[in-house]
Amino acid sequence: MYEKLSPRRRRFVDRIGYEEWDPFQKPFDPIDLREDITGRTSQKLCEEFIREVKASRNSEYAQAAAEFGVMLVMNFEKVRPIFDFCVWYNELLNREGKRP
Repeated sequence: MYEKLSPRRRRFVDRIGYEEWDPFQKPFDPIDLREDITGRTSQKLCEEFIREVKASRNSEYAQAAAEFGVMLVMNFEKVRPIFDFCVWYNELLNREGKRP
C-alpha cells in the first residue's frame, strides 16, 4: 500500500512514522455534523441565538455569530478567552454604571 502512495503522501507517512501511520484512519466529521457539549450543531446554536436576540438573519451581526458558533463547536478552548473577556467586560461596565 505504501508503494502506491503519491510522493507527497509518502513524505507525510515518513514524517509521522510508518508504525504510527493508520491507512484506514476514520475521517473527521463534516462541520455541519459536529456538536458542542449541549448536542447542538453550530447552525442550531446560531439559529437559537438569532431568534432569542431578535437580530436580522442577513446582518453582519448574524454572520459574526455564525462564525463564532463554528469556532465554538470546533474548538471550545480557543473561544474560552473571548467568552471570559466578554463576561469580565460586562461586569466592568455594570460596576461603573455604563452600558455600551
